[in-house]
Amino acid sequence: MPRYAAIDIGSNSIRMEAAELVPGLPARVLASDREVTRLGEGVFSNGAVGEEALKATCAVLARMAGLYRKLDVVGVRVVATSAIRDTRNQREFLARAAEAVGAPVEIISGREEARLIHLGVESVWPQGDKRVLIIDIGGGSAEIIAASGGHLAEAYSKPLGAVRLRAAFLKDDPPDALQIHQMHEYIQAKLDAPLRRLGHAGWDRVIATSATASAVAAVAARVPRSKREEIDRLRISTAQVRKLYLRISGLGLAERRRITGIGPRRAEIIVPGMSVLLQFLQEFHLPAFYYSRAGVRDGIIADLAARNVGAELSRLSRDQRREVEDMGRRYGVSLEHARKVADISNLLFTALQPLHGLPPGCGKLLEAAAHLHDVGHFVSAVSHHKHSYYVVSNSDMAGFTDRERLMIAALCRYHRKSLPNPLHSLFLALSPEERNTLMMMIPILRLADNLDRSREQRIQGVDCRVRDGGAVVLQVRATGDIDLEQWAAERAGEAFQQIYHRPISVVKARE
Repeated sequence: MPRYAAIDIGSNSIRMEAAELVPGLPARVLASDREVTRLGEGVFSNGAVGEEALKATCAVLARMAGLYRKLDVVGVRVVATSAIRDTRNQREFLARAAEAVGAPVEIISGREEARLIHLGVESVWPQGDKRVLIIDIGGGSAEIIAASGGHLAEAYSKPLGAVRLRAAFLKDDPPDALQIHQMHEYIQAKLDAPLRRLGHAGWDRVIATSATASAVAAVAARVPRSKREEIDRLRISTAQVRKLYLRISGLGLAERRRITGIGPRRAEIIVPGMSVLLQFLQEFHLPAFYYSRAGVRDGIIADLAARNVGAELSRLSRDQRREVEDMGRRYGVSLEHARKVADISNLLFTALQPLHGLPPGCGKLLEAAAHLHDVGHFVSAVSHHKHSYYVVSNSDMAGFTDRERLMIAALCRYHRKSLPNPLHSLFLALSPEERNTLMMMIPILRLADNLDRSREQRIQGVDCRVRDGGAVVLQVRATGDIDLEQWAAERAGEAFQQIYHRPISVVKARE
């Protein structure tokens, strides 16, 4: 199960999330963190991130990176949004932030930010065929997103963030009527273009994300910040928002902080944030919105998973692949068959990851064994699996450690016939962790080898489905008749059931 991490450096706060992805299921969050840094305050007032703010940001990034490094993530993306798009000391910020987090930091455009927000919403709350309007009110900007059928149609990024608006308009606390009026006029002007383009009608659902929407939903439901998970997908009417805004905009900071659902730092910028939300709802003639906890970080993780980032960790490097292919040629191995078994092995390793739980690097050993499992035929066709073990274990394989070579040799030894016996000397030579890894990969190699039993390269792809009862179904995309492959795979499935304690079957996908 691949693990990914995301960091969103916003104008008001920095958010981190690390999650584990299981095919067909929502991402399982392993770690999350949020720190209010108010990077936008210096940028929107002075044009640059100040030294103290930069130091504080780097400290937060280093701490967050320390959290996800313990989780063996295979992919990380760190992005910065509105404030860093505007700051004049971008180069210094990016260099120092990247050094602190130990990964590249990229400034994303407003449109890319909108894309990630939409992807995040879809990943945690799929909208199906609905026409959806989404607004995310951040610290420096607000993203307005139109989507249909799960696909982003249009996106607008406007300078309507809560931190930016407070710095520009709200000089007093509570703000006076003129300040509120000027801010309203500005917001209305910025909403004009998306309003004219998107129109008032035809939306099946309106969703608001980010901390402003979270605070509004929490206040409306009288839910404390500590129980914010209870308000996810909660519907809040425009009338409720209007009533809350009229009440809150006339209060001072101390009074706002006493309201259940608004945190002490959020109370400082809740008025401009709510103003954007209310005017958005009113200008678009929307009766209500639904709050979603999703955000940029969820979109980043979904995007990393969709692009299969980290898959290269389970594949041989170019030099390693050249080494095993050259070795296979020396011992008369059919390169076409070896490559096909290697490809199927990798597909199965990835598809069955939720069941075996092995780290990605084990896929390299499986791929190498797929290339070399038949080298023993060079010695004799009788018990060739034992000869394969001897050849591989006694070969000098550049690009592999001694332990990796022994694991590859052991996989070759057990790619057919009996499973490891606890008294086998080669099995005893392995550590407990290596023995477990070997046992988990043996059935995969056997299945892959038998799925090319005809040696006619019929299998083009493999999808894995785990049924409610625990049975595993391999749905293969293939050309021509695969009766021989199915029969052979069923025989290999006996070892799979012994080790994984699940029955497995192979079916051909409909063309």
